[in-house]
Formats: sequence, C-alpha cells, structure tokens
Amino acid sequence: MATTSDSSDAVPTVHRRSEAIDSVVWEPSERWVRATKGEVTVVDSRRPVLVWEPGRPVPLYAFPAEDVRTDLLRTVERPANSRRHAGATVFYDLVLADQSVKAAAWTYPGEELAGHISFEWFGRDVLDHWYEEDEEIFVHPRDPHKRVDALPSTRHVQVEIEGTTVADTHTPVLLFETHLPVRYYFPRDDVRLDLLTPTDAQTRCPYKGVATEYWSWEGDADVLPDIAWSYPDPLRPVELIKDRVAFYNESVDIVVDGERQERPVTFFSKRSRS
Repeated sequence: MATTSDSSDAVPTVHRRSEAIDSVVWEPSERWVRATKGEVTVVDSRRPVLVWEPGRPVPLYAFPAEDVRTDLLRTVERPANSRRHAGATVFYDLVLADQSVKAAAWTYPGEELAGHISFEWFGRDVLDHWYEEDEEIFVHPRDPHKRVDALPSTRHVQVEIEGTTVADTHTPVLLFETHLPVRYYFPRDDVRLDLLTPTDAQTRCPYKGVATEYWSWEGDADVLPDIAWSYPDPLRPVELIKDRVAFYNESVDIVVDGERQERPVTFFSKRSRS
C-alpha cells in the first residue's frame, strides 16, 4: 500500500516491516480513531497506523501505546488458537472492572512498529464501538485504497431465481466496490418481496453501514439463505441505496439490458446454509 502527496507526480512511499515479517505493509493515517468497551474509552488516537498483514485483504489499526489505556492490558502468552498476526508473540488480555477479553491486543515484532498496539476486530466481541472522527465504523478499518460508488442508472435489470422473476426495474442504483462484482439495488416496489421470506440476519459493512433486513428464497436447496438485503440507514457516501433491495449475484440470475450476466465467484459464493 502507498502513501502519496497531493501531487499526481509524487512517488508513492511504501512502508514495510523488516525481514522477519517483510510482507506486512503499513502506512500512517491522519484520522482520529477511538474505540470503547462499555463506557470506557480504550483507544483515543490521532496518530493511528494502518497495517495490512500477509494473507489478509483488509487492514487493521495499530496505535502508539501512549494513545491506549495500557493500564487495562495484561501481558499473556500467545493463545494456541489465536491468529498469528504476522509473527506477534506478545499478546494482552483486556481487563475491566466487570469483564475481561482474552488476547484482545498484541504488538508486532521488530523496530518500525515498536511501541504500537493493535486490537482484534474479526469474529469476536473485543471492543464494542469504533469511530473514525465522529462516525462509527464496523467490521474493519476502511481501506483508503478501496472505493465504493453508488450511481443511479436507467439500465433494465432483472433478477431471476429458479426461472421466476423476483425483481424488475428500469431505475436501479448500481453500487461499484473495489474487488467485488457490481451490486444492483432495486426500488422495493420493483421487487416481489411476497416471494421471499424475511429472516433475522444482520450484517455490518465499513463502507455501507448496517443491513438490518434480509430475505431468503424457500425453493431449491442450491439457493443460499439470506439472498437479498437492504440498508435502511446507509452511510452518507452511499445514501442512494437507502431502503433498496439487492441480491447476491453469486446465487441468482441477473439480466442487464437483456443480457444474462455470468455468476461471479467470490467469498460470498461459499456462504453456508447452516
């Protein structure tokens, strides 16, 4: 990853760790980042560093120790079932008056990120809320090298499941997200929600917000659950998708201007029905 100046002719500066973990890439960020657990602010930093670990497509934050409540951290050995975190050997439990979280944080070996502490984000309830400036973020830090655009369109887009048309519109919003297939967001009036079953699924996205509505198709077993979703209150950069319904291209047939689209193969193709 690269840090560039305002000049388009500037040469990118790439920060890399030493030989021990030379595939780690990092760069400083100017965002004010805070994180809380319950009523306690655990991190409050205007000097965060974005870190891309090997084999992980999304970044984490590392913070100067001075910006972390280190009095709440207790050093522990690396748990056997913890993520490797690019050679980290020093881990910390987060200990508060009423609860503790095991292996919640760690430090990276070597000199360049010495004195910095990272916190776990994925698959565990470590810190309750993360904020960049005054906006809450979810799942992982936003990648400054990734772009998400929501654009209104007059393309004719249809969704078919098992040969049945479940959505048909001439006024979609197309959402373009780096390294993912385009998602087509339909006005609700153009979706046959009567053919779908609401579920209690919810997901969070650092670029779009919280999707609190999901629907499943109750037909063929090859159609994965939670096939469609909606964001009732999306983040401002993609507010055009508000209350619209989108479908996983990976599991339905999408026809755009009369041309049937090839189903993409992505991480979402592997979602489990269990």
